Amino acid sequence: MEITYHGHSCIQIVTEGKSLLIDPFLRGNPLAVTKPEDIRTDYILLTHAHTDHILDAEPIARANEATIVATFELATYMSWKKLKTIDMNIGGTVDLGFAKVKMIQAFHSSGIFLEDGQIIYGGMPAGFIVEAEGLTLLHAGDTALFSDMKMIGERHSIDVAILPIGDHFTMGPDDALQAAEWYGAKHVIPVHYNTFPPIRQDSEAFVRRLEAQGQCGSALAPGEKLEITAAGLRGGK
Repeated sequence: MEITYHGHSCIQIVTEGKSLLIDPFLRGNPLAVTKPEDIRTDYILLTHAHTDHILDAEPIARANEATIVATFELATYMSWKKLKTIDMNIGGTVDLGFAKVKMIQAFHSSGIFLEDGQIIYGGMPAGFIVEAEGLTLLHAGDTALFSDMKMIGERHSIDVAILPIGDHFTMGPDDALQAAEWYGAKHVIPVHYNTFPPIRQDSEAFVRRLEAQGQCGSALAPGEKLEITAAGLRGGK
């Protein structure tokens, strides 16, 4: 399984010759090194409806004939744009053939910002657990710390947890460290930081603090990849 960090909260997973893209936000991210037209993917998973998580979902889905997987409300909104969608909700699982995707809770907000200035309800925010190749990857989405993370960690053997650390809009580093412990993740990738001034964080310092509590992590630069197998991880550009 290959994991690519595209900046902000955007993660791409390539497994069994298929691609999953989570929360594409490239055009609006000054740190991104990848353009929407460079992405090749089969499915797009959306954790919630905020612009910094869905901005490039439509053009990437259209160019790739990819299917968008999201909560019922957000998937319905995307279907109005004549895009292929799978609607689901928190607690549910969809089998994509090469991977199973379970939607888990996140504590945040979710709204679609229209061009006329209106905000419409985007459904509940969420995270995803992706199971493929005998591995389990968790993308927490935009979330605060909540105690059921411990239950999720007890029920799932999480190989990689992707956690926001930016603070202000999501968990900060202190809460993300607690989340990593509760999830029991073998490896942690910090996301949702440095894109905007209010969420500036030192990701390398966060990884050092992870190591101090007995866990491993990787502070990936936009465009950087990790390869993960049952035997471990290997990094590279």
